[in-house]
Amino acid sequence: MSEYIRAFLAFDLDKEEIINKIIQIQQLLAKTGIDAKFVDPENIHITIRFLGEIPVTMTPKIHEQMEKTQFKPFTIKISGLGVFPNINYPRIIWVGISQGADQLQHIFSQLEPNLQKLGFSPDKKGFSPHLTIARIRSAAGKQQLLSFLQKNIETDFGEINAISLRLKRSQLTPQGPIYSTLKEYRPQ
Repeated sequence: MSEYIRAFLAFDLDKEEIINKIIQIQQLLAKTGIDAKFVDPENIHITIRFLGEIPVTMTPKIHEQMEKTQFKPFTIKISGLGVFPNINYPRIIWVGISQGADQLQHIFSQLEPNLQKLGFSPDKKGFSPHLTIARIRSAAGKQQLLSFLQKNIETDFGEINAISLRLKRSQLTPQGPIYSTLKEYRPQ
């Protein structure tokens, strides 16, 4: 019987100054009184495609598809704050991407049909480049959240170089998920 793992494709956020700015925003958000679970700083990333539960034996095939993806290293400018699905019913607080979103979309568009050939269902949500920084648990503090977002909507977090697409494993624990890199693709 094959072992299954939870997996996703992503670009990691590996710049300390950006992570520190996100931590500051998370701390300010916590002071608004919202009922949210904040993403641990080491787990903040740009998800290209959530894969779900996959057999471990599938990882080489996914890596093969990653290696078919055409992209050159590019700059991602991280700025802005918002919520999904919408301002009336906020469930996810995200940090936006103001430069590099087109390249991220292009990578997703190349991967998606190849993943479907491997048997993955089409991504129902589509692709919206962002970094999740919190998940909202209830409507507590909603007005304070909306006010905070309006004041900080254009926050600039900085830039990263997107050089390495990674296949990540997500191990769920009572303390929160633990992510590890299974495969990495750096185009030449």
